[in-house]
Amino acid sequence: GLFLTRYTDRGQSSMLIASQMEPTYARRVYPCFDEPAMKATFNIRIIHDPSYVALSNMPAIDVSEVKDENGSLWTVTTFNTSLKMSTYLTAFVICDFDYVSRTERGNEIRIWARKEAIKNGYVDYALNITGPIFSFLEDILNVSYPLPKTDLVALPDFGAGGMENWGLMIFQEAALMNLPSDEFTSKKAIIALIVSHELGHQWFGNLVTMNWWNDLWLNEGLASYFEYLGATFVEPKLSLDKIFYAHVVQPVLREDSEIARSLSESEDKIKGSFSLMSLFDNITYSKGAAITWMLSSFLTEKLFVRALASYLKEFSFSNANQDDLWTHIQMVVDAQDEVQLPAPVKQIMDSWTCQNGFPVLTLNLTTGTVRQEQFFNKNNRKSTDSYNNTWIIPISWMRNGSSQPLTWLDTSSKMFPEMQVSESEYDWILLNVNLSGYYRVNYDQLNLKRLAHLLENDPKAIPAVSRFQLIDDVFALTEFGYVPIETALELTKYLAREDELFIWNMVLLNLIPDNFESTLKNHEVYPLLKKYLLKRMLPIYHYYAGFIRQNVDALEDDFFAQMYLEKLMATACWLGLQDCLDLSSELFAKWRDNPEYKIPFLVRRTVCCYGVAVGTDKEWNFAWEMYNHTDSIEEDEDILLYALSCTKEPWLLHRYLQYGLSDTLFSSNCTSVIISHVMTKDIGHRIAWEFVTENWPLLSQGYGHELLHDVLKVMGRFVKTDVQIQELQVFYNATLEEDEREAITTLLESAKHENVERRKLLIKVASWLEKNVDD
Repeated sequence: GLFLTRYTDRGQSSMLIASQMEPTYARRVYPCFDEPAMKATFNIRIIHDPSYVALSNMPAIDVSEVKDENGSLWTVTTFNTSLKMSTYLTAFVICDFDYVSRTERGNEIRIWARKEAIKNGYVDYALNITGPIFSFLEDILNVSYPLPKTDLVALPDFGAGGMENWGLMIFQEAALMNLPSDEFTSKKAIIALIVSHELGHQWFGNLVTMNWWNDLWLNEGLASYFEYLGATFVEPKLSLDKIFYAHVVQPVLREDSEIARSLSESEDKIKGSFSLMSLFDNITYSKGAAITWMLSSFLTEKLFVRALASYLKEFSFSNANQDDLWTHIQMVVDAQDEVQLPAPVKQIMDSWTCQNGFPVLTLNLTTGTVRQEQFFNKNNRKSTDSYNNTWIIPISWMRNGSSQPLTWLDTSSKMFPEMQVSESEYDWILLNVNLSGYYRVNYDQLNLKRLAHLLENDPKAIPAVSRFQLIDDVFALTEFGYVPIETALELTKYLAREDELFIWNMVLLNLIPDNFESTLKNHEVYPLLKKYLLKRMLPIYHYYAGFIRQNVDALEDDFFAQMYLEKLMATACWLGLQDCLDLSSELFAKWRDNPEYKIPFLVRRTVCCYGVAVGTDKEWNFAWEMYNHTDSIEEDEDILLYALSCTKEPWLLHRYLQYGLSDTLFSSNCTSVIISHVMTKDIGHRIAWEFVTENWPLLSQGYGHELLHDVLKVMGRFVKTDVQIQELQVFYNATLEEDEREAITTLLESAKHENVERRKLLIKVASWLEKNVDD
């Protein structure tokens, strides 16, 4: 609704009022029929304190004064009548901000922010890209932007990342600002993506709105698709397909198999069982974008954009549902003969938007048979579950490195004679190239052997995104019980020749999940993993370590280094690579000698952690001192809170937890952060657990049960036997209510089950590594 924010600007305390209506908060601000399909024009007038400026969707056409009954002067700002629009897009901001502006094709673009932020040039980058992205979208969609002005407002405090209100977009400050001196692509990319997303909404959402919230993906999926096109247009150094796969497709494939809803649900189902807010999730945004990408691939971008233009023109200032989009695509397909589809557009697309989940394709290359089934977790399938969905699936594929014509699987299984391979081990097949389909692929052993062999001899014969897909698919298939873990490990042998960080990042997340480092460290698999992985990591590690030592600015255009180098370096140090530990202590010592020195942000977290870990209490005390410096920025504070828990000295961890208790040193929410940091460390989890149980009376006053839940979740990672569960139970039986106890017991039981399963898996991994560690 309408909300008030307090913030500081130039050392002064200030206030502003702003609005957030989507999905159903307009009714809290003014009486209305608050439904997306009930579009209207709005005449808006705001009466406010003269020292503030008032903004709304349309330009102000009149500013006058009025006295109230006490004789005080007020300003009356009247805005032009809006276009026909939905209530959830109306917006108001009353603030004391400055702005920078420029005009693009007659559209006046202003970016408003705190005065000091404007003065320091923090929004200059956002201003430089907004106009060009507008023009890019106008040109590609062939529909011009209908408003005379656009305001983008950066709020110090805003619940969403951004909101696309027509003509008055509102952003979280961090999403719109960067330091003019910061030439690193990653920060710019984040701003470009979010601006591009909200600008995409000016067409998909604002000009044409979904009939009702059950088709929200027509707004969010399309805006998320254009978000990546727009961002890579203004930042051409970003690789569109790699980023789209790593940030959109792969994460949502991980999630989509566990979620019980389809992209487009019926109105009744949503009114019955979902809250509207829960629709603003990864399915709506990322699956929506991934399916749009697939659609654009099999139609060709030319036809897809032509259909979108026709859809936008017909439904401008009005509403549509997904069938309307299918109709316009069908019209465009029918009017040409280059692209032939195996079925009507609606039938193809409904299989992706109206069914839960997605398919996995299983190949038999001796017979050339491809069959599909819904991808689900075979390890915990109940016999009653039925998974008999089928999809109409576009298959883009290559054979021995050359692209083949697009083909379709429109039944549950089909023979493709052209996919039968010969005896030659150089005859291989790769499906779903250019990530053109939203599915996973399960190859037969024969083809996987050939692909593994190819990777070892000539990894570049397979395009980078396809290498990523191939390996990620196999790990996902392993996890869901389709193939044994050894199959996935075979594909990692080639990694010494892999120079793409985004692929390394995915492999490391699969092999060493973020939260299991400490459990792996205590397992016999660790020394084997160390030997196997370090041998393969050295080339890429040394390549990047050279930049970190000599010239980190040379990496300013390397987006993936800024996103993923940290994980690579942290893994190298975790595996005990001497050069990594030395590099960390060198850079940390440099900082100790000169607190003005900045450790490169790409690896700051790892360097601080291992600087403390290999150091003594001197290093620890220095980090503590720097944490307590008043002028440190929040990001660095988080890094230091984490680094302080990396020490290998139990007495320092004890002391750290004690410091965390004394409320003078900390804002209250840090205590629980400290406890969970210490608890995730291999020597810390017992220390932290004892600390929590001894100090519970004190802790429970400040944090209550939330803290206990977090603590028990982390302790769950270490639970392998019933005796261990009982030990935890004794404690929480005395502290929790009965219904909460049951929930925690279930949580720990399933954690134990997972840990037992994981140990079985690790035994397999260890025995495979033993055989392969010297290859």
